[in-house]
Amino acid sequence: MQLSPSAHMDTFCRDSLPPPAQWPEFSFALPELHYPDRINCAEELLDTTIKRYGADRPCLLSPAGDWTYGDLLAAGNQVAHLLTEDFGIVPGNRVLLRGPNNPCLVACWIGVIKAGAVAVTTMPLLRAGELATICEIAKPTLALCDYRFTWDLASAEVPDLAIVKYGTGQPDDLTVLASQKPGDYTPVATAADDVALIAFTSGTTGRPKATMHFHRDVLAIADTFSARVLRPTPEDVFAGTPPLAFTYGLGGMLVFPLRAGASTLLLEKAAPDELAGHIAARGVTVCVTAPTGYRAMIASGRAAELRGLRLCLSAGEHLPASTWQAFYQKTGVRIIDGIGSSEMLHIFISAAGDDIVPGATGKAVPGYLAAVLDDEGKPVPDGTIGRLAVKGPTGCRYLADDRQQVYVVDGWNITGDTYLRDAQGYFWYQARSDDIIISAGYNIAGPEIEEALLQHPDVAECGVVGAPDEVRGQIVKAFVVLSKGVAGTASTAAELQDFVKQQIAPYKYPRAITFLPALPRTTTGKLQRFRLREPDAGAISPEPDHRAD
Repeated sequence: MQLSPSAHMDTFCRDSLPPPAQWPEFSFALPELHYPDRINCAEELLDTTIKRYGADRPCLLSPAGDWTYGDLLAAGNQVAHLLTEDFGIVPGNRVLLRGPNNPCLVACWIGVIKAGAVAVTTMPLLRAGELATICEIAKPTLALCDYRFTWDLASAEVPDLAIVKYGTGQPDDLTVLASQKPGDYTPVATAADDVALIAFTSGTTGRPKATMHFHRDVLAIADTFSARVLRPTPEDVFAGTPPLAFTYGLGGMLVFPLRAGASTLLLEKAAPDELAGHIAARGVTVCVTAPTGYRAMIASGRAAELRGLRLCLSAGEHLPASTWQAFYQKTGVRIIDGIGSSEMLHIFISAAGDDIVPGATGKAVPGYLAAVLDDEGKPVPDGTIGRLAVKGPTGCRYLADDRQQVYVVDGWNITGDTYLRDAQGYFWYQARSDDIIISAGYNIAGPEIEEALLQHPDVAECGVVGAPDEVRGQIVKAFVVLSKGVAGTASTAAELQDFVKQQIAPYKYPRAITFLPALPRTTTGKLQRFRLREPDAGAISPEPDHRAD
């Protein structure tokens, strides 16, 4: 594919794109997907929306205070000035963002994109080792970090990475420095196919993969799934749980409301019952979370506070029909299910309104093509299980990663999910076809937890798999062979769980641990994870299963 001349002075991202022969086949069938050669997605999402609806509309809502579209425009422009004038950021530089969902993080994201730089938004819960790996891959030159989350980033000791804090109120605080800058800014005229953001996803090896997305990709997810399936209006108020570091959260909590002229309630942290209270108090009409969140809100007894919702979006894990029915019976709201991926940026199969079939994910989103293929890459008959494959206006472009050739095959994006399609064109989820564990909407790589456990002196061997769980969909379950002389007790399990929480993001820790005398392996020494997934896997050992809820 021929790329437009780049506006990036730092050519790292374009130089790191996969070879053209390894790209997926792209489709721009919808007329609204034909973007100009030069377009800056932050300008399009904010400046253009203001021209259409006005600057005084509510934009970012939060417990700490609300911002209008004009407030965000000024704050984002001031950040862009600060980045380029004080910190020497040039188009194409990567800027790492670290903080919870709040207006300051959004202003930083807007400023980075307007300056022509590349946003690398990271989960606040990531630990030093994980951040070091991300920085090794993406090579950011500057980090904008909420002051409450600087310790792990500083501990990563990334060479030549300058860290600027925000939220301290001190003279060197980013917001204080930015407030001294003008509120207007001319965005860099980036190419539609310049990289705007790098999003990280877990892989079966535990080493994250960096997915690169263009300016046009950011707009495409709004102009396909959001515009054609969600259909938000300027009067809608969005709220939810996914962090902006997840592409699910970026779309649902920022890109979709901005594109529609709507507002979004940003919550740094909200348990399900707290989320229900916020929804009722702020007149939220669009909820964005995972099936776990919907189950928990119903279980908390707060269903009455959810009846003002107009739309509910679920992704991140399979939505069981029982969860859909329970939520509908309590609230009268039909949850819109969807499947997406970091590689595709957002959702590509879904259904809304009368098109919803509980238990089915849905049909291909307008603008996308989806198929179920066999191991040879050929379509299988309807009703036959196979590999899910997708094409559309977005697609996988890993940053200098050989795994590109696994995800993209014959022009198709192979998602790693097994599905079947019925005669009506609905896609039905069957299982994951790799070792990713999806727990409460989080993608967790089993080998990463294994690596963390093996750093403990009491662990001789271990294997990690996903185990079915009614609340979370799956939980992380570890099978551990202890060092000689160490007893496999409940206190030992708790110690290992606490240890993992200190090594990697706490949501990844094993909620169940079974101690075994040996792990099942092939004659060549390879771990047989499929045996660990069997219901009687713990029968290999008399030791009990130790769970943490």
